[in-house]
Amino acid sequence: MAVVDKSKFQFVTVDKTVSETIDAPSYSYWRSVGRQFFKKKSTYFWLFLLIVIVLMSFIYPMFSSYDFASVDNINNFAMRNLKPSAEYWFGTDKNGQSLFDGVWYGARNSILIAVIATLINLIVGVIVGGLWGVSKSLDRLMLEVYNIIANVPTLLIIIVLTYAMGAGFWNLIFAMCITGWLSTAYFIRVQILRYRDLEYNLASRTLGTPMFKMMVKNILPQLISVIVTSTSQMLPAFISYEAFLSYFGLGLPLTEPSLGRLISKYSSNLTTNAYLFWIPLTVLILVSLSLFIVGQNLADASDPRSHR
Repeated sequence: MAVVDKSKFQFVTVDKTVSETIDAPSYSYWRSVGRQFFKKKSTYFWLFLLIVIVLMSFIYPMFSSYDFASVDNINNFAMRNLKPSAEYWFGTDKNGQSLFDGVWYGARNSILIAVIATLINLIVGVIVGGLWGVSKSLDRLMLEVYNIIANVPTLLIIIVLTYAMGAGFWNLIFAMCITGWLSTAYFIRVQILRYRDLEYNLASRTLGTPMFKMMVKNILPQLISVIVTSTSQMLPAFISYEAFLSYFGLGLPLTEPSLGRLISKYSSNLTTNAYLFWIPLTVLILVSLSLFIVGQNLADASDPRSHR
């Protein structure tokens, strides 16, 4: 029988605190969201473009004296219909006004309308959708309301309301929000029904957890990606609604510039001085695309299932 030489072995002491140490790497939800968000290369380009457009829209008008309804320079023929150049980047119109100034004034109003309308619809939609998803009595009532209103095109409702109330910044936002929150609320309601009766929520209710606390702590965090997705769809949609209504003379007053109003004003220049039409249209497309793509990338990144 072999003899074991104990001098070749080192005996270690048992540290009972080691069993309490968590070996798994630390996890931060928002750090993981940021990592996934910037993992897509398209994010850098579209986010940079969106930041540039937003900064130009809200900072540049502070230093400009642009007046959309002014015709002060109409007698200055040297300033009329100048092509884009180093001095006038986007050229001038028949009144001698700089299109560069007009585009950023218009973009500011279009973005403001879209952001305010989106925030109102989102807040109301999430609150009503949360109550709708947990209340069976409210569910029956809201389903009937939804079935009636959902069969009427949203744009038709906005057109009728803007005709009835007249042109105006807040009138247009009110028209966009009067029923716009309903689709968001229904979307949130459907998602809540997926999570409401899962085992951990049933256990919480059995232990006496208030429904409000269960909604805030257990269910709403699961819906972050859904809410961000809804936001990324509403922002460009409302910009498109504003542009469409302004193009046909609805929405904002005739003295207030917007991208849609500029496109409508210069639509007669498609054959002559086409830059007056295409530049505002291009900015409108870039704003809508950047909002949608950045929003979709953020929605994908906020889904915990995409985290590694």
